[in-house]
Amino acid sequence: MKKVHNFYAGPSILPEFTYQETIKAIENFAGTGLSIMSISHRSKQFEATLNEATGLFKKLLNIPDGYSVLFLGGGASLQFAMIPFNLMIKKAMYLDTGTWSNKAIKEAKLFGDVEVISSKDKNYSYVPKGFSIPSDADYFHFTSNNTIAGTEIKHDFDSPIPMIADMSSDIFSRPVDVSKYAMIYGGAQKNLGPAGVTFVIIKDDILGKTDRKIPTMLNYQIHIDKGSMFNTPPAMNIFATLQTLKWIDQQGGVEVMQKMNIEKAQILYDAIDNSKLFVVKVDNVEDRSLMNITFVMKEEYKNLEADFLAFASEKGMLGVKGHRSVGGFRASTYNALPKESVIALVETMKEFEKSI
Repeated sequence: MKKVHNFYAGPSILPEFTYQETIKAIENFAGTGLSIMSISHRSKQFEATLNEATGLFKKLLNIPDGYSVLFLGGGASLQFAMIPFNLMIKKAMYLDTGTWSNKAIKEAKLFGDVEVISSKDKNYSYVPKGFSIPSDADYFHFTSNNTIAGTEIKHDFDSPIPMIADMSSDIFSRPVDVSKYAMIYGGAQKNLGPAGVTFVIIKDDILGKTDRKIPTMLNYQIHIDKGSMFNTPPAMNIFATLQTLKWIDQQGGVEVMQKMNIEKAQILYDAIDNSKLFVVKVDNVEDRSLMNITFVMKEEYKNLEADFLAFASEKGMLGVKGHRSVGGFRASTYNALPKESVIALVETMKEFEKSI
C-alpha cells in the first residue's frame, strides 16, 4: 500500500498515539473487558477519563481558576446559538472573517442586535484591523482560524467586554492567554479528536445575567453543575481527545506545537511563493493561517487545477482540494501532521510544475 498524506480540514489527521490507544480501548477499556463504546458513562473508569481530560485541558492551556471545561455534543454550530441564548442581553459584536463566523452571526441575530466588522468585501482574504470594540456590547466574538479562507488571528485581543472565540481549528496549536477570554469553544474534529464532541472553556461568573428562560440542554450552568454529564456524553470521542492531549503533553506542550506548526507552514508557503503555478489566497503575510494553507493556480494556469488534483491524489496527497464554496486548494497542517507530509506535498507540486 502506498504512503498517503492526510491534508483534510476536518475530520482530519490525529496522532498515531491517539489511534492506537483508542483501538485498544475499543477492544478493552481500562481492563474492564468492555469496550469504551459500550461502558457506562457513570462507571468509575470513564469518570476517571473525563476528569483526566479536564485536568489536561487546564494544564496545557494554563487555564486560571474560575473557569469550567465542558465536553458537549452538537458541534461548534450548536454553540453559535447557545452563546447568545446564555449571554446576550441586548447587543453583541462579531468579527466576520469567513463562513463560520458568518453562521455564528446569523444565530446571534435571533437574540438581539449584532454589530459586525467584516472582511467580506475582499472575499475574506484578510483579517480586519484597527477596529473598536463597543463598550456597551454584552460580548465580542471572533473565529480565530478560518479553515475555508485560510486566515488566522494569532494573538489574543485586549477587549473591554467579555471576549469569546471559536478556536475549533487552532486550539492547542499555540499558547493562549485564557484569562483574556470569557469563553473559548470548538469542535474537536480538527486538532483534537473525532467528530462528535465539542469543548467549551467558560468563565463561571459570566453566566446568569439574562432573565431569558433557557432550555435545559442549552443552559451552560446545567452542564457545569453536572460535570458534562447532564446527558450521556460522547464517551469514545472524549477518550480519543484525552489521548491527543496526552500526546501534546508528551511532545512538550503547546509551545512545541507552535514551533512545529510555524516550521511546517513556512516550508509550504515558501514553496507557493516561489512557484510559477500557485499563489496564496490571503492578502497579508501576517494573516496567513498556520493550520489551513489555501492557494490557487495563477490565472494563466487555471485550466490545470483538475490535473494537479489528480496528480496529487496519485502521489498520495489526500484532502488538498479546496472547500466546495471557494475551490482551489487547501492543505491543512494541524498539530499531528508530520513535517514529512508537507515536504512530500512540496515535492509533488514541484514535480507537477516541471511536467507542464
